[in-house]
Amino acid sequence: MMTFRGEKLKNFAVPTGSVWLMTDIAQSKGRQELYARQSPQLLKVMRDMALVQSAESSNRIEGVTVQPDRLKPLVLGNVRPKNRSEEEVQGYRKALNLIHTNHSELSITPQFLEKLHFIIQEGSGDAGHFKRVDNEIIETKPGEAPFIRFNPVSFKKTPKAVEELCLLYRHAINQEHVPPLLAIPALVFDFLCIHPFRDGNGRVARLLTLLALYQHGIEVGRYISLEKLVEDTREDYYRVLLESSKNWHEGRHDIIPWLNYLLSIIRRAYVEFESRAGQIRSARGAKTALILDAIKSFEGKFTLSDLERACPGVSRDMVRRVLKDLSAKGDLKCIGKGPGAPWLKKGNMLK
Repeated sequence: MMTFRGEKLKNFAVPTGSVWLMTDIAQSKGRQELYARQSPQLLKVMRDMALVQSAESSNRIEGVTVQPDRLKPLVLGNVRPKNRSEEEVQGYRKALNLIHTNHSELSITPQFLEKLHFIIQEGSGDAGHFKRVDNEIIETKPGEAPFIRFNPVSFKKTPKAVEELCLLYRHAINQEHVPPLLAIPALVFDFLCIHPFRDGNGRVARLLTLLALYQHGIEVGRYISLEKLVEDTREDYYRVLLESSKNWHEGRHDIIPWLNYLLSIIRRAYVEFESRAGQIRSARGAKTALILDAIKSFEGKFTLSDLERACPGVSRDMVRRVLKDLSAKGDLKCIGKGPGAPWLKKGNMLK
């Protein structure tokens, strides 16, 4: 709530770099409906892929992982979870479904944040409840002693802090007319600084990001996993949080590093969305394009399993078919046999 107090955002001088990112996102937002009408088959493939990647990445950032062959059935199917990690991945999928289908009817309130936490942490003793003891954000690095990176709001002050944050966010949007692309990053950042739950704060923050963006017409997270982009830039994510959280309790922090980071993630998602949606017109072509993009993203050798993990919305038969075609053209070469055999890129695939 410290970023909103004293009408800070109403009087905030947005830096030129941030303005450029906001303008670019606004222009992409204006084009997203056009792509949605032109490529319905592609968007179905992209939605499934984003759903799987979001559930996997948001949990993996927090150290929660599941077996690759269980991921797609857990997210897109109806299989029963076998362990706690699988329950958390499936819980995140349920929370995503709620936001995807009902975002216009949901309100950002303390009660709804507790509901999100209950959905993703169902089964834990404090699911759906704010923390009952003080917590610390601790960073560990190989070969170094752990250190306290940030002291969040105390558990006693947490309920009022969350209530104030939700109220000030709504006031900034509705009364102060703060641009959503400034208010939303501030909302998510202050939530992370309050750190209201014992566990699951990062995951709730990423769900909150999606919800707030959807409510202002920025729906790129439906087709491109913002969580995957955050995971891919995890070091930057933690670095900017550290930079922006200094002096937060005193209200003298610098929101700009976090603001530019989150805006760059949204912009990157739109760039990827338009690149895919602007080229392909059929579901089969869409899946082939996703596989080709994944192959091009690999540096050096890769395996069939690597490719399946990169394309969760595509069947193994489809992946094998594309690999076979590329091999016949001389663009790929398989060294060995079986799913674990490495593939090498050749010719056009190196470009």
